[in-house]
Amino acid sequence: MSTLATSVVQSVDWAAIAPPGIVAAAALVVLVADLFLPEGRKQPLVGITLAGLVLAGLSLLPLLDGDRSTFCLVGSPADCSYVADRFTLVVQLLVLAGALVAALLSVHTLDELPAGEFWFLLLSSASGAALLPASRDLATLVIALEVTTLPSFALVGLRRGDRLSSEAALKFFLSSVAATAVTLLGVSFVYAATGTLHLEAMAKGLQGVDPRLDTLAAAGAALTVVGFAFKLAVAPFHFWVPDTYTGAPLPVAGYLSVVGKAAGFAGLILVTVVAFRPYAHVWGPAVAVLAALTMTVGNVGALVQRPDRPRSAVRLLAWSSIGQAGYLLVPIAAAAYTDPDRQIGTTLAYALMYAAVNLGAFGVAALVGRTAPQNRLTDYRGLHGGHPLAALAMAFFLLCLAGLPPGVIGLFAKVAVFSSAVDAGLGWLAAVMAVNVVIALVYYLRWTVLLFAKPGAEPAAAVRPSGPSRPLGAAIALTAVVGIVLSGAPQLVLRFASATLL
Repeated sequence: MSTLATSVVQSVDWAAIAPPGIVAAAALVVLVADLFLPEGRKQPLVGITLAGLVLAGLSLLPLLDGDRSTFCLVGSPADCSYVADRFTLVVQLLVLAGALVAALLSVHTLDELPAGEFWFLLLSSASGAALLPASRDLATLVIALEVTTLPSFALVGLRRGDRLSSEAALKFFLSSVAATAVTLLGVSFVYAATGTLHLEAMAKGLQGVDPRLDTLAAAGAALTVVGFAFKLAVAPFHFWVPDTYTGAPLPVAGYLSVVGKAAGFAGLILVTVVAFRPYAHVWGPAVAVLAALTMTVGNVGALVQRPDRPRSAVRLLAWSSIGQAGYLLVPIAAAAYTDPDRQIGTTLAYALMYAAVNLGAFGVAALVGRTAPQNRLTDYRGLHGGHPLAALAMAFFLLCLAGLPPGVIGLFAKVAVFSSAVDAGLGWLAAVMAVNVVIALVYYLRWTVLLFAKPGAEPAAAVRPSGPSRPLGAAIALTAVVGIVLSGAPQLVLRFASATLL
């Protein structure tokens, strides 16, 4: 009896699970502390949130010495539910740093939001996003994705009495529920065909699947990929993004555009490159088509935005995020045809660049929104005259997203993605990407010019905005410094992001 008990009891690698575990623990501390803090004195919750995210980030350092895994099957030690490899650490760093910047952006908005609920939901979502890249079975993967997404619904609709916020949360909820249903249906089909949920074992099972179950397995793989495409706002499943971003509190929109997207792409990479590797000839062309469609829809949508429309700046960033998602899909499609590890490293490098500069752009938008709540593009006219450092930072962020100097890191990332398509023999996709980069230049440069234009006869409220709060200023400065450092040594990003999944 004692021998049997010993064989089924596993030891847990607490260091490996520390990053998501610390964030989840911080969320519980915030929830309990909120019960005892009187209204108007919720400032300690900010400190708990920031400390939890910083500690979780520091917990990544002991994991750099090699791959670690835990929650493995007793009879098959190679099949583990949690793996802390280089891929996991890069995505977790992106998630935790993105959540930290989003938290800094959020401090000045707490007057209009319930503080306790906000910080608890933000940390809960971040814990799921940190768990997701380490998940190596489909059950854990789906749970982590839902833990990331469910608190986000409430974050989007947290402004009580705001019709636009409630409508945005409802659209986000309905689209996500549909995506989850499709994903679970696909997972059930693949499980029925292979008899396992662990990704590596699933890949082996699909290589020798019973011919009578091949159609079932292929349909399951397709449905699972479609479910993740919904979550990622990949065209044609992107319809919820512009309204959700414009209705959400601005820091929440920034959080969704970076942390939510990073978690979704990590999940898509794991199910395609790892679990469905034997079906690369099926999902490779499909992802390539989705990449071309997504970048085109996103960039054209951003191009036609009316500058005088309320919240047009946030809406443009929403469409831009869809276009950027298309670029992120290109190396994933290329992974079906050539070296997967190199292509995934390219995706992660692009994601790191995008996260830094996109959150910086949302930070400047939050600054402008303090005195121009409509946040129209016209509110940025002459920003340089009233707040030169913010205007220079915003110009740098936009040029990075466009891939123009001095935003060298943006140019480097786009060249790396373009090379991925060429190396994989996807010349047509590289051509579509080149056209879209030119389209994006128009609206990014149009916005950049507005920053330094002469104010009109009726000065915009943003020309002389009030100075940023310390956390908001720190967030903008931090993202600008990261962008500048990476532009000085862009090769460091690709080297750091090089991941070994296979």
